[in-house]
Order: sequence, then C-alpha cells, then structure tokens
Amino acid sequence: MTAIISAPPTPEADDRLSSTSSPLSLRLSLAPAGSVPALLDGAWWPHSRDLLAELPALTAVLDPLWGRITRVTVNPTHWPTVPRKVPVAGHVVKVGWFLSEQDPHELLLLSYRTGRWNLLVVPPQIPSASAAWLMAAAGDPLGTSTASRLMEQAAGLRTVYEDDRAVEAAWDSEGGHEARDPAARPRIPTVTAGLPQQPTGR
Repeated sequence: MTAIISAPPTPEADDRLSSTSSPLSLRLSLAPAGSVPALLDGAWWPHSRDLLAELPALTAVLDPLWGRITRVTVNPTHWPTVPRKVPVAGHVVKVGWFLSEQDPHELLLLSYRTGRWNLLVVPPQIPSASAAWLMAAAGDPLGTSTASRLMEQAAGLRTVYEDDRAVEAAWDSEGGHEARDPAARPRIPTVTAGLPQQPTGR
C-alpha cells in the first residue's frame, strides 16, 4: 500500500478545528450495543471530505466507546486528499487507503486492543432525508447490505420521491390538490438514532 502525502490543511480546515464558538455537530449512527455483527456497524455523515478536519470529532466520540482508534482506512475515490496521519485528542491516528479492496462509501476503523468497525460514509452534500434513511439502515443490526448497496437504494428512493413530487405538483396545478392521497406517496423516513453504550468490535 502506498501512502498519499497530504497537502497542508486549508484555512477552512484550520478554522473548523480551532472553532469553539460554534462547533459542528457530529452526525453518527451506530448499531445497538450487543447486537449481532452485521456488514456495517453504523454510519457517519461528515460535514466535508476533509479527513484532517473531520476525524478528530469522530474519534473523540468513538475512543471512549470502542477504545482508542489507532488507524482508519478509506477508499480514495471520494476523498480528495488522504493524509498519512491525523492528530486527534491525545494521540495520532494513522490513515491508509485501499482502492479495489475497500468499498468507496466505507470507513474502516481499528482499535489496537479492541477490534475493527465499518461505517458507511454518508456524502456530505446529500439531502437530509436521504441521509436519515442511510443512517438508520446502516445502523440496523440485521442489515445485510454493503455501503455501496445502501447508497444505490437511497438513490432509487430519492428518484421515486422526486418523480412523485413532480407528478404531485402537476396534479395540484390542475386543481387536484383536494383529491390526492398523502398515504400513497413513498417517503424516505427521518430517524434520529442515539449512541450505544459499549458496542463490541469484530
């Protein structure tokens, strides 16, 4: 495996890391503690594709739950820069990448003494309704879909929803508003998931 040396952090990343007045919330959904291991252990919805800016907040939450995260790997398809190391609270996380061996929508995390976990990475720019669906699906302890498969399903649901909205708008413009049946429209559910106490690694 060849490491990609990252460029210096952007001013935006520096601002994000040093900002204390309005920190961005961590958007994370994990499978329930003690559940049977599935293909995915949850989902992470970062605010950007900047690993230097995004990983510290993620590890700050996961370190107490899973043990110190020492290494992560990504598929570089969706990450413009893959740094070799990312400084986080109290230690440094080593970062690696795999092109063909790792799902492009997945983040692999390793804790030296505890285990490994796989998180679906929800694209930062995705609509919030699709993100909520993806986070709920990835945190399902009975889930059997890969990260890429869930992304395909979410795209399909989004297309159906957008097509339905277009038909609905045309129907309303022709005076059919009173006759429509809201229950007939497929919707992407919104879910707020909490964090488990002590999940078990692989």
